[in-house]
Amino acid sequence: MPQELSLAAVQEVLSGFMDPETGRDVVTMEQVTNIHLEDGHLTCDFGLTTHSAAIWTSKRAEFEQYLRDNLDGLTDLTVNHVVHQRSATPLGEFGLTIKSVIAVGSGKGGVGKSTIAASLALGLQAAGSRVGIMDADVYGPSIPQLFGVNDAGSPAVNEQKKIVPIDASGIPVLSMGFLVPEGEAVIWRGPMLHGAVTQFLRDAAWGELDYLIIDMPPGTGDIALTLSQVIPLTGAVVVCTPQKVALLDAVKSIAMFRKVNIPVLGMVENMSGFICPDCDKRYDIFGSGGAKTEAEALDVPFLGEVPITTSIREHGDAGTTSESLTDASSSAYLTSIVETLVGNMAGSAKQSPPQPQLPVLG
Repeated sequence: MPQELSLAAVQEVLSGFMDPETGRDVVTMEQVTNIHLEDGHLTCDFGLTTHSAAIWTSKRAEFEQYLRDNLDGLTDLTVNHVVHQRSATPLGEFGLTIKSVIAVGSGKGGVGKSTIAASLALGLQAAGSRVGIMDADVYGPSIPQLFGVNDAGSPAVNEQKKIVPIDASGIPVLSMGFLVPEGEAVIWRGPMLHGAVTQFLRDAAWGELDYLIIDMPPGTGDIALTLSQVIPLTGAVVVCTPQKVALLDAVKSIAMFRKVNIPVLGMVENMSGFICPDCDKRYDIFGSGGAKTEAEALDVPFLGEVPITTSIREHGDAGTTSESLTDASSSAYLTSIVETLVGNMAGSAKQSPPQPQLPVLG
């Protein structure tokens, strides 16, 4: 006769399932509550944080399958998903209450880096995460345009003398584009760039966020070094197009991030083929699959591809980039990248983020 399932056995099995945000077991993190067991029928509330929102559905399914596979005597299972509240630990010397800071960079301009950065922020928000975006591309700030807030004016300053980011439908946004007249060039050297980026982090009222996305300038300049020195970055996402000339620069970008001890979370292949809106046929204008091949060679996760679609360009020009997340021609690609990124990050322990090692110059 099989032994009757007990609450003690349930607790023991639960202690083997890990929270995707912290990498610690869900019993220790108090994420399984209202446990009730009767005649082999287990019911419980399973809590995941908003940081893990992009993978709620897959994690709940994984949790349920884990219980079915490991609980002898289980006859029925009811799992209710709830949101588990967990505050962010103050991050870096500025005390930012942000759980993950992700830089989005590229080896060269013109590869759609800002569009991918904006889409990441919007995709994370659509899933249920609290997200902000900082436009560190001071020479060509395009985030205000992509979010439709380029006419928002200069950010206000609150009573604590903190810059209040512009609200873009629930996403706080800071950009040099709010401070410099449109069409005017920014001509700055390294120290001025360092000061601007530091101020955007130190003197801004970002609030409590799950993610801060930082849109980097193209190339391998000073800002990556500044970020590595002032804040513990979770990692970087590198955007490139499929052709070899772009991949050569992407490889340099990855080398730069690694040199300043910023983990590379993955590569995105943008403009990966053109999908004709009239016939739905795909044309590989710049080639295809180059980023995936290069990612494998460099031991970097490949997050996905985004083809050229008219709708992404139209939404960017109109300042309605959020609609690319619901447009049939682009939504599946962008949503998949967000889910893959968060899924790859799952399980990394972030209770006490390590301070970055400063690179040795000279």
